[in-house]
Amino acid sequence: MDLKEYLANRAAEVDAALDAFLPKAKEKPATIHAAMRYSLFAGGKRLRPILCLAAAEACGGDFESAMPPACAVEILHTYSLVHDDLPCMDDDDLRRGRPTCHKVYGEGMAVLTGDALLTEAFLILAQTSPAPRYPTASYVAELALTGGSTKLIGGQVMDLEGEGKKLTKAQLVKIHESKTAALLATSIRLGAMTANATDKQLEALTIFGRALGLAFQVIDDILDVTASTEVLGKTAGKDLAVEKATYPAILGLEKSRKEAAKLTKEAMDALLSFGKKAQRLREIADYLLKREY
Repeated sequence: MDLKEYLANRAAEVDAALDAFLPKAKEKPATIHAAMRYSLFAGGKRLRPILCLAAAEACGGDFESAMPPACAVEILHTYSLVHDDLPCMDDDDLRRGRPTCHKVYGEGMAVLTGDALLTEAFLILAQTSPAPRYPTASYVAELALTGGSTKLIGGQVMDLEGEGKKLTKAQLVKIHESKTAALLATSIRLGAMTANATDKQLEALTIFGRALGLAFQVIDDILDVTASTEVLGKTAGKDLAVEKATYPAILGLEKSRKEAAKLTKEAMDALLSFGKKAQRLREIADYLLKREY
């Protein structure tokens, strides 16, 4: 199948698994479960879980074994978005083209929704079957490290503290290595681990994930200043309005595009040893470089 069909099929499989894992919307207390589902099924591209599944296949595994960690990373990602959108954080009213969780359910319930999603992610991840090289505890430790104070949360701290300041490119890279790139790399690593990846394979995929994550963020920053709110599904120009450090703000648009292309090539180069087994990962990297929303 072509990439478009592959992405659609994998996204549908992820959605079905997420629906099975999560408490039903009417399960008591119904408000929190409805809010969790509202945020999780808001029409995301399912990039992180699809990368998790594709990495498992690249290492000779199957997507069924990789589905629990694939769902766990998507749920953790959604928790981070729910909290990022809060008035005390990035303060956004739109996410994926519809009102954010706190606009629908209130700020207090949005905080609890994020908390519940984060906890649910680890409940699902704990159901991952061990591989010969990787006990189930290693999956939990992997995601916990990525979601903790030195990675995802630490990156958000640096992001908040950097608003209104002139950051260097190195400082900006550090922020996004901790946030976007870390979670993408972990999604890929978890999928590879379910396929019992070797140390060499895991190292190569980590390099791929870091470079891909940074390229993804560069394109995201470019789209924030070049695309409309209707196309993006979130408030366009928000980064500029709050004086947030971005790649276009530091490098300019043209150099930012070149940076994204350079990082994508770095990601592609990391996959050379996989041959045709990593073709889907290459296709996804190329697709992300050329995306328009």
